[in-house]
Amino acid sequence: MTEKVQVLLVEDHPVFRDGLATVLADHGIDVIAAVGSAAEALDVASAQAVEVAIMDLALPGTSGIEATRQFATRHPSIKVLVLTMSEDEQTIFAALRAGARGYLLKDASGTDIARAVISVARGEAVFGAGISERVLADAARRPTLERSTRPFPSLTAREEDVLELVAQGFDNRDIAARLQLAEKTVRNNVSAVFMKLHVQNRAAAVARARTAGYGS
Repeated sequence: MTEKVQVLLVEDHPVFRDGLATVLADHGIDVIAAVGSAAEALDVASAQAVEVAIMDLALPGTSGIEATRQFATRHPSIKVLVLTMSEDEQTIFAALRAGARGYLLKDASGTDIARAVISVARGEAVFGAGISERVLADAARRPTLERSTRPFPSLTAREEDVLELVAQGFDNRDIAARLQLAEKTVRNNVSAVFMKLHVQNRAAAVARARTAGYGS
């Protein structure tokens, strides 16, 4: 592997953390910091250039899921790859809703983790064995459920993604970074959302969206 990806490793078990940092370095990954808490991770993200944060979920104090949510809000350009022991379906989807771009279990090989880091850095979504089957099964069920429950059925899937982030308080630049779109594309989607929701401005769109359950 030749791509140098700048990684922040967030793992509270020092032996596992140090071992993983060594394995990643052996695979050409640049581990710029390895920390044991969400607070330390956010400090590093504010001070150094980070492309990918490898996030354990069972952290002391602030959980990995809440840390992932804070990364999405405060550092949307940093992609979060969850690396955890938990196979619980509720935990998986909570992490994805918080903004994780990948989800691996800790029994993954060093090579698989390094490949996942590079893929996530490129903007791809990565799921470990067994996890991807659950995500795909959920995606297959969702269109049938959503057709009858979507509050704004005229919106496209992309427009709904944009509306969700608008409702969460993101501006167009942050939405573009979060969804990996051009800012002009986001502006066009926002305009389309305004038209379909019959609102004149962002505040009105946020009000309608939050009433409908977006941005929670």
